Amino acid sequence: MNAPPTPDPVLRDDWHPVAMSAALEPGAITSAKLLGMELALWRGSDGVVHAWEDRCPHRGTRLSVGRFVGDGIVCAYHGWRFEADGHCSSIPALPAFTPPAKACATAFKAVERYGLVWVCLGNPACDVLPFPEYDDPHLRKVVCGPYDVASSGPRIIENFLDMAHFGYVHPGILGDLQHTVVPDYEVGPWDDGTGHIGILATQCFAWQPQTNTLADGGSDVEYTYRVVRPLTAILTKFPRAQPDFREAISLHVQPLGEETSRAWIILAMTNFLQAEEDLRAFQDRIFLQDKPIVENQVPLRLPLTKQGEGAELSMRCDRMSEAYRRYLSRRKLRFGVIVE
Repeated sequence: MNAPPTPDPVLRDDWHPVAMSAALEPGAITSAKLLGMELALWRGSDGVVHAWEDRCPHRGTRLSVGRFVGDGIVCAYHGWRFEADGHCSSIPALPAFTPPAKACATAFKAVERYGLVWVCLGNPACDVLPFPEYDDPHLRKVVCGPYDVASSGPRIIENFLDMAHFGYVHPGILGDLQHTVVPDYEVGPWDDGTGHIGILATQCFAWQPQTNTLADGGSDVEYTYRVVRPLTAILTKFPRAQPDFREAISLHVQPLGEETSRAWIILAMTNFLQAEEDLRAFQDRIFLQDKPIVENQVPLRLPLTKQGEGAELSMRCDRMSEAYRRYLSRRKLRFGVIVE
């Protein structure tokens, strides 16, 4: 049985990734989950993607086990037919009966952007997050994942923003134990002027044994991080040894529940030489090193307070994480966090 949508308005009224666009073929129905709500995703013959609650209003059967007929869905249990706008057009057991307006599928807003399908369970205050690197024709785009993680979305984002773990969690790739110092960096607000607000960290430097799949040796790397919504963070990296190399890595978390998540990564880079499977394999290797760490943090939800349950001690090198926690507090996020 579906759980009701989260009462947290921050996430309810935001866009979240739920599937790869390429995975939704016309005539197929795919199931997904978002904020405790089970969804049925399908693409109409006109190419438009739809996201419905995965539940027939008659007897609760999952619509995802139904079939695509014409340009709508027929429930597998009693054959009720739902058209593209969600209304029920036919009840086979009562052929002369006109279904009432309440006999309809619950439809949510869905759009496609950046190679993913995004769904909003409420009323979006803004468009889907800005990712200008994706629109740069000089950069190659690769979607990686998804990765299922037994942890909260904010824990996953905070790990992505953390530089002090490189030498311990990613030895020989993003760091080593001879270079564990995190130099000071700048943190401030980020605002694109269209309603998206977040945080920005600049002048973040690290020495890395293998900065990317084209690197043949170690190099100092300059990072810039920006958090553009509560569950999305984007980093750009510039290896000093590769002045022509540019890469943006965006992490987008699909919150399945308070302590279960699915992560999607989109790469935008100047690397046009290697096969996509090699680029994905490298990203898989990095993320799967992070996965057991965030799954073993206690508590799994991110503490936003400095006292009480799960309170944690922060140092100056954690300024980015602290800024992220303050940002979530200002946004009044309640899903996947501890506030008391």
